[in-house]
Amino acid sequence: MHVTEYEVGPGAYGVAVAADGGVWTTLVGSGELVRLAPDGAITRTRLAPGSRPMVLAHGPDGALWFSCGDGALGRVDAAPGAGTGDGVDAGSSVSTRPAAGEGAPYGVCAGPDGALWYTLLTADRVGRLRGEGQADTFPLPPGSMPSMICAGPDGALWATLNRGNALARITPEGEVTTLPLPTSESAPVGLHAGRDALWFTEIGAGQVGRVTADGTITEFPLPDRASRPHAVAATGDGGCWVTLWAAHAALRLDREGDVVDEVRFRPGSEPHGLATAGDGSVWVALETGTLAHLT
Repeated sequence: MHVTEYEVGPGAYGVAVAADGGVWTTLVGSGELVRLAPDGAITRTRLAPGSRPMVLAHGPDGALWFSCGDGALGRVDAAPGAGTGDGVDAGSSVSTRPAAGEGAPYGVCAGPDGALWYTLLTADRVGRLRGEGQADTFPLPPGSMPSMICAGPDGALWATLNRGNALARITPEGEVTTLPLPTSESAPVGLHAGRDALWFTEIGAGQVGRVTADGTITEFPLPDRASRPHAVAATGDGGCWVTLWAAHAALRLDREGDVVDEVRFRPGSEPHGLATAGDGSVWVALETGTLAHLT
């Protein structure tokens, strides 16, 4: 596995690959979006001070959406802008709006119903934003701290409940079913859907898990139980990639949960966001300030 790193700035967190091959990341501390073009050129989109952009995801409208720690949801046209000559992107259309519900949004995803769905970490709710601007929220178990959310292969939404030690399945109508995890204090965070199952991370237990549409949960202990697995991305062969925040590494697992590849980054690099590209390569956001391309 070959690793190429591109300097983007400290605080790189979320990552998404756009249809044109550009790779986007969020810089939490400086309040910026960064686009890395296929030719390596970098442009920056500056947001409001204190916005703290975090998770990036493809929206139902073809744009990229992102959550902000200041309580807003953001949208950016993923097409490259004209630029200003100093690396600042003047052409990308960016907008933000307050998220319905209390607290700040975190996970965002396109739902099977054509709406944008998101989690509200401290409000124990999930939100739904429809194309016409109508917003709704739906309650989750008190104190559960919903984190990532994604559309599953079963036509429902799924979310990790970090403090609830569980997964939540949410129908497009807002009906919620919770699935407790077998391991106590596992603190699930990352979540991503494959063709026939969803993969999730257990940052507190050092495990990666898989859940099928019928609710069957299988957990896979990682070699280093203190590695703090964070983000996960399903692969086309039924396995997944996972970032190990405390072990400055990324692992690829097969569908049986066995480690088949490992990439080590510099100590202290703090890998967070993770995304796979159409060519099978992998992008990882390193909080120390780079995007790592695994080919």
